[in-house]
Amino acid sequence: MANIYRTPIGYVVEDDGAHHALDGDPFGDWRRGVAVDAPTVVLAPVVPSKIVCIGLNYKDHAAEQGKPLPAEPLIFLKPSSAIVNPGEAIELPEGVGRVDYESEVAVVIGRRATKVSEADALSHVLGLTCMNDVTARDLQKKDGRYTRAKGFDTFAPLGPCITTGLSADDLEITGRLNGEVRQQSSTRELIFPVATLIAYISRIMTLLPGDIVSTGTPAGIGPLHPGDEFVVRVQGIGELRNPIVAGR
Repeated sequence: MANIYRTPIGYVVEDDGAHHALDGDPFGDWRRGVAVDAPTVVLAPVVPSKIVCIGLNYKDHAAEQGKPLPAEPLIFLKPSSAIVNPGEAIELPEGVGRVDYESEVAVVIGRRATKVSEADALSHVLGLTCMNDVTARDLQKKDGRYTRAKGFDTFAPLGPCITTGLSADDLEITGRLNGEVRQQSSTRELIFPVATLIAYISRIMTLLPGDIVSTGTPAGIGPLHPGDEFVVRVQGIGELRNPIVAGR
C-alpha cells in the first residue's frame, strides 16, 4: 500500500513513512526516485476527464431523503472544473440557498475501462481518495436534476492523495463540520460496491485513466456556511480539509 501525492513540482510517493519522487507515469510505468521531504502543499491528486458520481448508494442516506432504494446505480456527472485542492476554499454561490456537504470515498481509475466485467473491474483501479460532493440542495430540489446543483466551481474538493492497494470493502468514512462528527459510516453499507459500479458505468461510457467514480454519501448531510470548515476522513487514506467562504 502506498500514498501518491500530486504536488506543485510533481508526484511524490509515500510508504512506511518514507517519501520519494515518483519517476514516470502514475497511470503507467513508474518507480521510486530520490528521497524527498514530506510535501507541505498537495494538489488534488488527479485532473480527470470526468467525475462520475453515484446517488443514493447508502441505505441510510436514501432513508433520510425519503427515497426508495435504487434498483440499479443512479449515476450523474460532475465537471472536472469543480475540483479544488485540499485546503482550498469551497465557495458558496450567492443566491442559491442551502449548500450541503457530502463525504464520499472516490475511486481513481488507473487504466481504460470499456464494458468490463465485475470480476475484472478492480484491475482497472489505481487507488482510492476522498471527495466532498458539495451540493446546492435547494437548486437540486427546484431543478429535479443534478447538473446545476452539483456543478459549481469549487464543488468537488478532492484528495489528499491516491492510496493504492486498499480494499474499499470495509472502510470507515467520517465527515466533521467544525470538529463535530456529522457523518459516520462504512463502505460495507454501500448498496452497490465498487466492482459493480465500474462494470455498470463502463457499459455506458469509457472510463479513462485519472477519471473519478465517487461512490455516494452516507446519512448526515447538512448545510455549510461561510466560516465553517469541513473535513472528510476515510480510513487508510487520510483527511480532506476545506474552509467555506462566501462566493466572490
